[in-house]
Amino acid sequence: MVWFKRNKEGITTSTKEKRETPEGLWQKCSNCKTIFAADDLKHNFYVCDRCNHHERIGSEEYFQILFDDGKYKELNADIVSGDPLKFEDTKKYTDRIKATQKSTGLKDAVRTAKGKLDGEDIVIAAMDFAFIGGSLGSVMGEKIARAIDEAIKSKCPFMIISKSGGARMMEAGLSLMQMAKVSGKLGQLSEAKLPYISFLTDPTTGGVTASFAMLGDINIAEPDALIAFAGPRVVRETIGRDLPDGFQKSEFVLEHGFLDYIVERPHLKETIGLSLKLFRS
Repeated sequence: MVWFKRNKEGITTSTKEKRETPEGLWQKCSNCKTIFAADDLKHNFYVCDRCNHHERIGSEEYFQILFDDGKYKELNADIVSGDPLKFEDTKKYTDRIKATQKSTGLKDAVRTAKGKLDGEDIVIAAMDFAFIGGSLGSVMGEKIARAIDEAIKSKCPFMIISKSGGARMMEAGLSLMQMAKVSGKLGQLSEAKLPYISFLTDPTTGGVTASFAMLGDINIAEPDALIAFAGPRVVRETIGRDLPDGFQKSEFVLEHGFLDYIVERPHLKETIGLSLKLFRS
């Protein structure tokens, strides 16, 4: 028995009449796969309210979270990498740089800026993992060094937000030199009696972890962030043993004394502001 009958045959919806969901309207948690409206996830600081997973975000998002009213002055924005070693693997280093700049809209793997946090001046350097894995190269070292100079000149605190795969292999020894360069500049910051806050996010690895990321007057991290020199897979294959649960995650690192505390992103600005007040008191 037929319950429904089409009154007119051949009724179709043309391609022009079909409505598609605009791209970027929805976002999926990369951990529990819950789907959120993009605006809701942004409002919650890109943290899933189901599983508390902190999505990876870039420098602009951190600047908007930390600086009062999201206002800041970017420092040394136009510095770009050269190619002194004439490096080439699957493609020329210069071509890789240009392609990454085009796809990300960034000049390099770190941005530095000055603004106010809770009404007080601060200089912040924030890495972008989208730019060749947030790798440490000559530009990153130079921009962080100049940002530290600005903090000393302005007599204000300095903060690095690390998110990096380590040294940039396309710059070889020139990349490794940046570890000492930035560490030396942080020594000057210390001599000026100005606080340095190191904020480690997912992932912070390689030469960044082995140098300035662990030199903070306060070392803090986001929940469940990978913090390591060599990653878990490399360590496992090297020692030939299974690793403890949560090995090299921020909670494991905190338990073993390498962090001062872990802070969830919605409380980041408030916590940093309180920490800076303690330095001033």
